[in-house]
This record gives sequence, C-alpha cells and structure tokens, in this order.
Amino acid sequence: MDILSRVYDLITAYRNGLLGGEKMPEDENPNLERSSKENYMYFTLPMALNYQRNSYTLWECTNKMYSDNNARAVFDSKSVLKMSDDELREYLIKYRVALQPNKQPIIWRKICETVEDKLGGDIRNLFAMNGYSVSAVKEYIAKNKKNFPYLGGNKICNYWLYVMEQYTDVEFTDRENITVAPDTHVVQASVKLGVISENEAKLSNVQILVAERWKEILKDTDLVPIDVHTPMWLWSRGKFTVDI
Repeated sequence: MDILSRVYDLITAYRNGLLGGEKMPEDENPNLERSSKENYMYFTLPMALNYQRNSYTLWECTNKMYSDNNARAVFDSKSVLKMSDDELREYLIKYRVALQPNKQPIIWRKICETVEDKLGGDIRNLFAMNGYSVSAVKEYIAKNKKNFPYLGGNKICNYWLYVMEQYTDVEFTDRENITVAPDTHVVQASVKLGVISENEAKLSNVQILVAERWKEILKDTDLVPIDVHTPMWLWSRGKFTVDI
C-alpha cells in the first residue's frame, strides 16, 4: 500500500473516532467569542510556552488561570506592560502555566510588548496587515523573530496558525501553507508511514524535512499538510495501536 493510501486510511480512522481525540489540548478553554481579541490572545500567549511539556496540562493550567479574575489580566497586553516582573511571574508560576520562573515570563511579556508596540494593541492586526495570508504572516514573523520568541519557531508557528484557524474566526487565504507541525509525535508517525526514514528522524533539520515531504506528498490532492497533523499526533500518542 502506498503512503497516500495509508494517509487516507489514517484520516478515516480519525474521523471514525478510532484514534481518540474527542478532546484535544486546546479544547480546555473558557469558550470566549471566537472573533474577540481576548480569544485570540488566549490561544496565542500560552502557545509560546508550549515546548517540552504535556500540552493537555498546559491548557488545563491556562484555563484555570483565566478563571481567576485577577490573573486574567495577564492575557491583556496593555495590562501586562503595567505589571511588575514579580507580579507577572507570580501569576504564571502559581497556575503552572510557566514552569521556568525566569525565562518564560520574559517570553510572555515580550509578545505582549510586540502586540502593543507593533500591532496596535491587537494580535488580530497581525493577520489583517498581512492580508490573512499564511505565507505573509510567517514571513513577517521570520523577519521579526526576536519580537515573537518561540512563537516564531518552525514547529510552534505552524501549530499556532492551525490553532488560530480551529479556535478563532480567522480565515486564511492560503491555508495550504500551514505545514504539519513536526513535533515528536508527528515525526514518529511520519517514520511509521514511510515519509522519512528512522535515520532521517535523527537529523537536526528533521522538522524542515518532514514539512517538505508532506507538502510534496499531498500536492495535487484534496488534502493540505495541516489536515494530517491531528490524526498523526493522535496515532503516535496512542502508540500506533490502530493498524494503518
């Protein structure tokens, strides 16, 4: 069976609920108005801290922090810039949204500074000023990477754009340019499907390699790369118990 046939089988298994995923990590949220600035910020700031940790735990902690009326101010960029470093750190550490007490509050504050100073106080302007184009947004972030710590990384940036598409009202003109977000699970699933070899999975540029391979494989199909992200992530997380 060729790779593409297996990909369609994997997506069918996902749609039939065989891979789990009834609840994804980001489903842990306060159900804000999809179009609101608050909703966009809710799904942006924690994403920059989503590395080397359990995603489900991160979003559970994030939702608990948002439910605290006082702590909720950390999701507002203007309020964050008025806070002392100690106050911001206290909220983020209290709810375990930040696990690194020095580094991660700085990341959070820096993104808030970017929103206030570069985007007119509204993260939604990032998309509007780039014509709702994935390619243009990624190019803008790449050129201003220091203003988007971690959010500008290849893996997190693409997954963030996917989450934006799923949980806000943004509509991209070129969603096919959201590549798979090659975290550990996606890399492992790509090996299992024969998209990359086990040796290639050990390369330092494996994230770029995986993204390029999926773009090529899905060219001229009815799928775009990010469509296969969640099925692969769940399949790997479930230790490939479903035979594909």
